[in-house]
Amino acid sequence: MNKHDLVKAIAEKTEFSQENAEKFLNGFVKVISKSLAQGDDVSRVGFGSFSRAERSARTGRDFKTGKSTAVPAYRTVKFKPGKNLKEAVV
Repeated sequence: MNKHDLVKAIAEKTEFSQENAEKFLNGFVKVISKSLAQGDDVSRVGFGSFSRAERSARTGRDFKTGKSTAVPAYRTVKFKPGKNLKEAVV
């Protein structure tokens, strides 16, 4: 499902116009992104939770050449699905 399909599905379920559904989706993504950037977790009971994770620096390997290379530390996002989402998928 791409963004267009998602906006259309939200519009149908909520009886919003597609324009308002797209505004909602864009706002949702911005709020989650901003919260994670500030170090806050975002959770919705039954759906899941987004959290920020730290990955430490490590030594990696280039499989083509076999040479070792340094991979710097970085931040990433984790998503842990909630009970209702897990049950809906199974």
